[in-house]
Amino acid sequence: MGLFSFIKDAGANIFGYDTTEEAAAKKADQVKEFVAKYEFAITDFGVVIDDEKATLTGEADSAATKEKVILTVGNLDGIAEVDDQLTVAETEQAPEAQFYTVKSGDTLSKIAIEFYGSAGKYPVIFEANKPMLSDPDKIYPGQTLRIPAL
Repeated sequence: MGLFSFIKDAGANIFGYDTTEEAAAKKADQVKEFVAKYEFAITDFGVVIDDEKATLTGEADSAATKEKVILTVGNLDGIAEVDDQLTVAETEQAPEAQFYTVKSGDTLSKIAIEFYGSAGKYPVIFEANKPMLSDPDKIYPGQTLRIPAL
């Protein structure tokens, strides 16, 4: 659990640009609907939005699922922080993944060289970020990726 920082203006814009109180009240439901489309194994999923901060609650089936949910929400345009209050049902603890913010000119191969010493390991990063990534060539500056331990 903890507080994760993201680049506020990078990512999918599901909120639009309406800043009325009525629009702000819908943000948590929009986040829940957006996350639901990925069909993550998470129970009692809750979201509270306070300005640019999203607080997440519920129980994920694994640490990987938890990390993917955090990234899915954190990579939304308008979210600058994610307060992780999620728990994990899995009893066996896998090593925590690192998070990496994509820079201009990055590719998954370049990132794989940095973390694993081999460009050929880019599929590990791609698989770790599915279903948020649909194509290994579709990453963008400001996006945060999950880099699992090998």
